[in-house]
Amino acid sequence: MEKQSRRSMLLRTGWALSGAAALLLLAPIVRYFASPGKKKNVRGDRAWVKLGPVSDFPVGQTRLATYRNPFREAWDGATADIPCWVRHVSADEFQVFAINCAHLGCPVRWFPQSALFLCPCHGGAYYQDGSLAAGPPPRGLFEYEHRLENRSLLIFAGRLPTLHESASLGKAGRSCA
Repeated sequence: MEKQSRRSMLLRTGWALSGAAALLLLAPIVRYFASPGKKKNVRGDRAWVKLGPVSDFPVGQTRLATYRNPFREAWDGATADIPCWVRHVSADEFQVFAINCAHLGCPVRWFPQSALFLCPCHGGAYYQDGSLAAGPPPRGLFEYEHRLENRSLLIFAGRLPTLHESASLGKAGRSCA
């Protein structure tokens, strides 16, 4: 057996450590490019989510509801719980609004005394139907597509549209399609 010099041993050790470091750095890059094929949804990154029974939302009232993001990751934790405003207009007529102001995304609050949604960040105000009342927002609140199924309210949730997507819908920019 030939005796290995110190120089060749350090060279081989250096190459081995460099190879291991390269593999560690490449693993997330490979995973990133391989991941788009994992989650497929017919209509993009959205799905129907149950908000609760119709009885949880009295007629004539606007209530805060929360749903679990259908496309959450294990590390999302409590941020996967997304609030929305549910307005029960009449018997089977609902409106479901994103909680985010259309200006910069601050959470709006419902004030039943004035029948307005108000944004605390820059003074945006919205009427009870979600249309713009005052302030800097360029449009009304984003509205979720919804449906009733077995006396439960479901919304088509996951991702909110951008202003460009809303304008291209032809519904005055108020609905998520």
